[in-house]
Amino acid sequence: MTEQTHDDTSCHADTHGYHENKARYLARMRRIEGQARGIHRMIDEDAYCIDILTQVSAVTSALENVSLALLEDHLEHCVTNAAREGGVVAEEKVAEAMAAIRRLVKS
Repeated sequence: MTEQTHDDTSCHADTHGYHENKARYLARMRRIEGQARGIHRMIDEDAYCIDILTQVSAVTSALENVSLALLEDHLEHCVTNAAREGGVVAEEKVAEAMAAIRRLVKS
């Protein structure tokens, strides 16, 4: 996975849309990491396939929820600020958000 960096005026590195919820996101990700380790342990201990699949589904759902929350924060913060600026900045942020939505829908 490659990390993208953005240099614009509508969403600075220290004020991303998720900034106010950062602690909550980190706690959720720690929980998801624990669930993923649990799946690893289940496989290592030869757990029943359906039980493993149930846990995989739970992790997938948790990640989807994080994705949707991050998208919402991005729309409310970065895209809204760009829309206020208008012009090319707004067009780029809307296109960026649409690309993210397309990736989420495909997964």
